[in-house]
Amino acid sequence: MTEHNHAAVWIDHREARVFHFNAEEVDATVIHPHGKHLHIHHRTDAIGSGDAVEDQAFLQDVVKAIGGSKAVLITGPGMAKTALVKHIARRDPKMMEAIAGVETVDHPTDGALVAHARAYFKAADRLSPQAPPSAGR
Repeated sequence: MTEHNHAAVWIDHREARVFHFNAEEVDATVIHPHGKHLHIHHRTDAIGSGDAVEDQAFLQDVVKAIGGSKAVLITGPGMAKTALVKHIARRDPKMMEAIAGVETVDHPTDGALVAHARAYFKAADRLSPQAPPSAGR
């Protein structure tokens, strides 16, 4: 796999798709949870939130797939993206510096997600502080 500085993650409770990319190339990885995910429906007269416990091993596999990317866009349709960010904050706080954004995105094609991430980072790079001109000019 070629070394890329940018990554985009699309995650829900069934899978995570991690894309490492630059302007010309894309490397993709698909990760599935370790156990079977059950939807839990909460009844109004029941005790507890009705939320399933997050699959920490699944989230850690996603973190490993992100690797040493310098800028990461995390996307997805539901709460799994938030669970991933919380997992990163707990387990690898230094990686939080690489998270450039967290966005709600339904179910894009892989190509649409990579195009969105490229545009996102292109705009973010224009907004980032630029290095001062060299003094030798």
